[in-house]
Amino acid sequence: MKRIFDLCLAAVATVFLLLPLLVVAFMVRVTSPGPVLYWSDRVGRHNRIFKMPKFRSMKIGTPAVATHLLSDPDMYLTSIGSFLRRSSLDELPQLWSIFRGDMSFVGPRPALFNQYDLIKLRSENRVDLLVPGLTGWAQVNGRDELPLPQKVALEVEYLRRRSFYFDLKILWLTAVKVVLREGVSH
Repeated sequence: MKRIFDLCLAAVATVFLLLPLLVVAFMVRVTSPGPVLYWSDRVGRHNRIFKMPKFRSMKIGTPAVATHLLSDPDMYLTSIGSFLRRSSLDELPQLWSIFRGDMSFVGPRPALFNQYDLIKLRSENRVDLLVPGLTGWAQVNGRDELPLPQKVALEVEYLRRRSFYFDLKILWLTAVKVVLREGVSH
């Protein structure tokens, strides 16, 4: 049922977001050199690596690490990168990953391929059994500000409590946080 819900919601979202997708793609193209999309190597279900697209908010040549690990992340942002991240518009191309089945709307956010400590903790706690999500229980409870053990503990709680209604609650809380711009990376 979750997969059918994901496909239906992704189809509806794509229809409604087609114009914003095209506008953002155009804005990325004209404001900085390089491709419109950034394809990031991410860790999916069973620790399988997949390519996850995002609208490019960072300059070409930015190190492939989590943004909070950069010494001065602002120096790597494109002229519209901060806006894309604050508004979460950089995440829209991940609808493609949902269509492909690499991601779901709700699940743990996919780790970068080189976040070995997070990948190890998730594997030890069986969180790697879940399909990663566009949003998740950890995202609505602190996002990147959470220490890894707390983030994984929330993901374990999601693993235990997962249900259609819990997913709807997480989607609702995510929408509220995006509108209020709470916990959104700059």
